[in-house]
Amino acid sequence: MKKFLMTVIAAVLVAVSADAQVYVGGSLGITGNDYNGNTTTSYKFVPEVGYNFNQNWAAGVAFGWAGETEGNAKSVEVNPYVRYTFLHSKYVNVFCDGSFGYTHQYDAGQNADLFSVGLRPGVAVNLTKRLSFVTHAGFLGWNQTKNNNNNAKVSHYGLDLDGNNLTFGLYLNF
Repeated sequence: MKKFLMTVIAAVLVAVSADAQVYVGGSLGITGNDYNGNTTTSYKFVPEVGYNFNQNWAAGVAFGWAGETEGNAKSVEVNPYVRYTFLHSKYVNVFCDGSFGYTHQYDAGQNADLFSVGLRPGVAVNLTKRLSFVTHAGFLGWNQTKNNNNNAKVSHYGLDLDGNNLTFGLYLNF
């Protein structure tokens, strides 16, 4: 019975991995700011992993951290999403992510929690069969920042198309 069960499990794993549409990737950002002679370097690293259920639907999660060299500000984030690709071509796919995001920001004296729910449109340029250049532009939805020191909350909702909501990344498709 054990051999039969192990054979069935092995067959299922081979079948799933043969048709697996897993992708990994993410984004990396480094910026330098000079304000009145004070130089600050900010960094952000957000790896991502996802699974394509079929040609149109995928689900994944982005998780990462960010920080600054001056002021000791740091943050961690997790952002699960569901992706619908509505336009396919040989080299370009246009999609929209529906996501729920959580970020915790902290430094020496302050900490805050940020929540977001919304849609992020994006474009994937298929450089090869296995490598894609991906960008997200904008955010449509709701976000809230809660200062944990004084319990103050600030909520925003609507369409945000400024340059702060523009991300670039690379995906490796398996």
